[in-house]
Amino acid sequence: MEARARPRPRKLSLGERLVLAAPYFWIGAFLLAPMLLVAKISVSQSVLARPPYRPIFAYSDVLSDIWSKAQSFTLDSYRALFSDTLYVESYLSSLTIAAIATLITLLVAYPFALAMARAPERWRPILIGLAAAPFWTSFLIRVYAWMALLKDEGLINNALMALGVISTPLRMFATPGAVVVGIVYSYLPFMLLPLYAALERQDPSLREAAADLGAAPAQVFLRVTLPLSREGVFAGALLVFIPAVGEFVIPDLLGGSETLMIGRTLWNDFFSNHDWPAASAAAITLVALLMIPLLLWERARLKEEDDSQ
Repeated sequence: MEARARPRPRKLSLGERLVLAAPYFWIGAFLLAPMLLVAKISVSQSVLARPPYRPIFAYSDVLSDIWSKAQSFTLDSYRALFSDTLYVESYLSSLTIAAIATLITLLVAYPFALAMARAPERWRPILIGLAAAPFWTSFLIRVYAWMALLKDEGLINNALMALGVISTPLRMFATPGAVVVGIVYSYLPFMLLPLYAALERQDPSLREAAADLGAAPAQVFLRVTLPLSREGVFAGALLVFIPAVGEFVIPDLLGGSETLMIGRTLWNDFFSNHDWPAASAAAITLVALLMIPLLLWERARLKEEDDSQ
């Protein structure tokens, strides 16, 4: 039996090519180009000037200049990251706080997303609107609201003392726990909506078949619902974890001076210490660290597709 010839791909028109090229242009202009500028600053020399760095390579350099400068090229800013305990502690603290906040956000969002997906269709648009309702208010105002709730003289402590539950105010403000609470509240919609999208498109007949075969409700959830929603879980986790690692506003307002996070460390290096090369090197290293889970997930996904074929 003769093998069927593959159809030749249709030639795209100019308009179609421009439409397909638009996302790549956006990524190149607003992601890659700024990252290349930060990478250039990270290998520059820190000086007392404006701007506070001296580039090693210039746009006007010819090939001979680039070769001569490359021989004296160093990565001192990157080496300093691992010799300075401040950066190491900031990285570890940021990753820990972001991971805890992401896990709590997942545990809070999953039941809500499941209830939204199982709700009658006429109610789902309203529920989605309520899930996105926090975006109707300024992010900064919402964080300030948590300051009013968590302070020693805040609403929570006053309510607990009025009820006689506590005699002295609990220390909730200016702690890592306050930062976790702020991240969970602020980024909850980013976890909720991908989970809802993954749960809503699941085929109900799969759950019915599992139940007909004798599976208990807990087994149906663990063996059918949860595995089929893992793409939504991973997408939501990335949307929460990645910005939470580099978060600056929430740790600055809710964390106090004792809470170390890399976002605050970068801000201090840029605006207080004026050490742009060190801050740029820390930013590039952070991006490299955050790329690891993305690459691992993509590798696992491709392997799973190959195994299924």
